[in-house]
Amino acid sequence: MQEQDDLITRAQAWLAEDPDPETAAELAGLIEAGDTAELADRFSGTLQFGTAGLRGEIGAGPMRMNRSVVIRAAAGLAAYLKAQGHDGGLVVVGYDARYKSADFARDTAAVMTGAGLRAAVLPRPLPTPVLAYAIRHLGAVAGVEVTASHNPPRDNGYKVYLGDGSQIVSPADAEIAAQIARVETLASVPRPADGWLQLDEEVLEAYLARTDSVLTPGSARGVRSVYTAMHGVGKDVVMAAFARHGFPEPVLVAEQAEPDPAFPTVAFPNPEEPGAMDLAFAKAAEVRPDIVIANDPDADRCAVAVPDGGGWRMLRGDEVGALLAAHLVGKGARGVFAESIVSSSLLGRIAQAAGVGYEETLTGFKWIARVEGLRYGYEEALGYCVDPEGVRDKDGVTAALLVAELASELKEQGRSLTDLLDDLAVAHGLHATDQLSVRVSDLSVIASAMAALRAEPPTSLAGLRVVSAEDLTRGTQSLPPTDGLRYYLDGAYKARVIVRPSGTEPKLKCYLEVVVPVAEAAGLASARARGQEVLDAIKKDLAVAAGI
Repeated sequence: MQEQDDLITRAQAWLAEDPDPETAAELAGLIEAGDTAELADRFSGTLQFGTAGLRGEIGAGPMRMNRSVVIRAAAGLAAYLKAQGHDGGLVVVGYDARYKSADFARDTAAVMTGAGLRAAVLPRPLPTPVLAYAIRHLGAVAGVEVTASHNPPRDNGYKVYLGDGSQIVSPADAEIAAQIARVETLASVPRPADGWLQLDEEVLEAYLARTDSVLTPGSARGVRSVYTAMHGVGKDVVMAAFARHGFPEPVLVAEQAEPDPAFPTVAFPNPEEPGAMDLAFAKAAEVRPDIVIANDPDADRCAVAVPDGGGWRMLRGDEVGALLAAHLVGKGARGVFAESIVSSSLLGRIAQAAGVGYEETLTGFKWIARVEGLRYGYEEALGYCVDPEGVRDKDGVTAALLVAELASELKEQGRSLTDLLDDLAVAHGLHATDQLSVRVSDLSVIASAMAALRAEPPTSLAGLRVVSAEDLTRGTQSLPPTDGLRYYLDGAYKARVIVRPSGTEPKLKCYLEVVVPVAEAAGLASARARGQEVLDAIKKDLAVAAGI
């Protein structure tokens, strides 16, 4: 009974200072109903601030995304910035079109202003890469993007960048979290009603002007495309960018063109999820374009689909990553090409053949963007950084432009993106990749799977002996520690498996790759079949080993 009384007391204290009538009414209803199970879940701790910032379901209480949590996070960030000597510095705030995003952005600007910093808010819901660009363009000391990217409709999030335009990494995350923990009450956080700058369209115009540097002057621009914004904020910026550079106007998937936080046509607003591209493929069947392009809701990711027999096939992120790398090499790009450890090793072979630098990083663009001398970076989860001097993060708009340029050049030659993929397979081996991804409602399932693999690592997968089993929590010679496992398998296929919990979703992710030698184009079909056969067998054995 004492424990239950304490829970109600904590909930009432939270309710007393909740600035949002909606979440306050929700919490009051739970207290009145005596729903201790739901209250215990919401008050079981606090939403943890880490290198991904904050992300969670919208609702009342410290374990949900709401204005109270955001105000505390903003106050912690402001205190951290001042402790770093940035008192009076500028913080740029961007936001997407999800539920509460505009409220969270306004609260952040108010807190920054009240703390003695200057704040500037983007003019309207815009792609995350516009915020990443604006930080350096405006000389800010930090930036905040309110977004949950491609998470389900009820989620929202809070992504923090520092003045170099890159997302935070350790130890900044822990230092900000410590400052957040010092915020005792919302009443102690000054929040003036005004005093920050509402930016106009100049910042977007500057971003669009910067996209000029992505393309080669006079390059082919004839590719015809279908485009979906996946109910997010990408449409206006992508359409403006394509028009600016003389590409044919993309045909829109009308049902998904405008921002809608309910995401009514998709179960999960992520181009990688089953069914998410169905409407785009239906439009493509109607208008018969050369390619299909999709962004996720905050337009930092870019998906590409190509004709396949009588239908359409989504290219894997690794395939688009290799295509863009080959295109940049062909344009004479120099510098370092980088990718995360879960992405295909094909990028390293392309870089080596071209005589450019190559680096592997931990998962996430917070690491990729920090590679010294970076010219191009990508991650298999549809993220591509093609202009690191402009945007030090993944950017679905400039990636779409570069894909369109490459597809246009190939079209003029009577070739396609798949033809170039075939060329890369013959030159470097067929790099077949796949993923075993398990979404859970109970996070302990992920912890149990990782514990099972650590306690009893598999000795063979798909009949191939495991010759190396690394626990990445210990770090490696080139990588800092992270929660992950990496296996290399014996044999000619150079098979590799990486297992890790997702940093942004309740998922366990297993990344698989096999490399099948190909002597000539005539052998590609059998190589693909063999590659998929090995991948399927690895996936089956790995699921058993992990107990999933």
